[in-house]
Amino acid sequence: MGFSYTNKRGQTYYLHSRKGKGGAMLYFFSKKEAGSIDLPKAFKVIENKRTGLPMVKKK
Repeated sequence: MGFSYTNKRGQTYYLHSRKGKGGAMLYFFSKKEAGSIDLPKAFKVIENKRTGLPMVKKK
């Protein structure tokens, strides 16, 4: 089981990743648990104050 985050509304999101154009790794949250990954050490999770959506940000 990968990294999960519960926002201020009580919704649980799971961290996923994929390769973007140019080979950059893109991290995103989804409500689907299957295929979730662990949070990389160089990143932290922040929550959008207005929508409650979690986002990954470099430390």
